[in-house]
Amino acid sequence: MSIRYGARPPEERRNREVEAVQRQIWTQAVTVVFETDPAAIAAVLPPPLEPSAEAATARTARLRIATVDMGTGLKPFGAGWFGVRCRHGSTEGEYALFMPMTTEQATIGGRETFGEPKKIADVSLQIDGDRVAASIERMGFRVAEVSGQLGDELPGYEKDKVDFYFKLSPNPDGVGLDGDPPFVYCHRHESARSVRQIDGELKLMESPLDPLADFPVRGIVSMECAEIAGTQRGEIVGRVPAETLLPYVHQRYDDLSVLGAKS
Repeated sequence: MSIRYGARPPEERRNREVEAVQRQIWTQAVTVVFETDPAAIAAVLPPPLEPSAEAATARTARLRIATVDMGTGLKPFGAGWFGVRCRHGSTEGEYALFMPMTTEQATIGGRETFGEPKKIADVSLQIDGDRVAASIERMGFRVAEVSGQLGDELPGYEKDKVDFYFKLSPNPDGVGLDGDPPFVYCHRHESARSVRQIDGELKLMESPLDPLADFPVRGIVSMECAEIAGTQRGEIVGRVPAETLLPYVHQRYDDLSVLGAKS
């Protein structure tokens, strides 16, 4: 009898998360890039991250809401991304603050492999004719909405980008982290097709758990609906002292205490 929790030989070991993100899978996505308060961006960047050196993007944040079909026969899931433009030395990229996912499979793999700040949430994207409605809700709070009308077709594109992550692990005794976290570069190649402009509105709502509303929407840079495909590769480029990161990571572990205070 095979004991499935037992040890497996090398030929039976697989990292399905890495396999999944190395395949080009097309998804439907709404993406909004907006101008916000540069002081808010600077306040959330842990060292060694710094505000972007590029004037055109130094004030921008990005929200994406998508539905993903992995092509495996499983039900499509909802996925979100919210983060700010920044840099590490001369490397420009984005720092993700919040990545809501509707399924456990989508949440755990990316969080444990790359250090992505993923949490279970309700993520919805609906397209009815030329009308678009997308939203994110988590633990009783609606935190983001995009609504509008599909407009002109835009050119497709391909681009390479870098996302920055810190791969965190809380200490079992409840005090701090259990070591100096790896600093991860996630190299992404993204393609877009069937791109259409959206004439619409972005709302970021107040929530004690996921404070997207701390980033005022000062102006819309772009609002698009498109089919998006991407592949990614992660690498550890160094480690950051745990004490340096601790002032910035409390929000990831405050959910139960905040809800307790609310009830």
